[in-house]
Amino acid sequence: MRVEAVIFGLFGRKRARMAPVNALLERIVGAAREPALYREGGVPDDFEGRFEALTLHLCLVLRRLRELPAPAADVAQDLIDASFAYLELGFRQGGISDVAVPKRMKKIGRSFYGRLGGYEEALAAAAPDALDVALLRNVGAGVDAPALARHVRAGAAVLATRTLDDILAADPLFPFFADSIAT
Repeated sequence: MRVEAVIFGLFGRKRARMAPVNALLERIVGAAREPALYREGGVPDDFEGRFEALTLHLCLVLRRLRELPAPAADVAQDLIDASFAYLELGFRQGGISDVAVPKRMKKIGRSFYGRLGGYEEALAAAAPDALDVALLRNVGAGVDAPALARHVRAGAAVLATRTLDDILAADPLFPFFADSIAT
């Protein structure tokens, strides 16, 4: 067998494996861009605010994937890889130099994993306002933390009922912001 056939065969398999993950990421990004998050929820409509909204939604999906049987862990890793590739592409398209991108990505990685741990801890905490406190700390003082916390909890509740196949196919993946804060 020729080397080229082996290499391109691997890329073809990876592309096929990544197609549902990329579609999932697209739906997560769509949920994180929901205008009501910014208008009614008070999430700043800037790079940092969009990063916070994306991180929140990714956190919920990754949390659920961690609870599901194999191959959910592989999907979770592929989703993280795709998310960071998406963020890196955004930096490059935004004019960040090739030299500066790795430094920015390292900072983004630390922020992402710090928030992942913080939100996980807040969702598991007995204190009812723990998530509000985490949201205020990460998203900023202008956020409607109680409303955003209700949205996050509603998203977690919906995801808790979904299998891996459901998560990969669900559209929308999360309740809309206005629907989730009305309860």
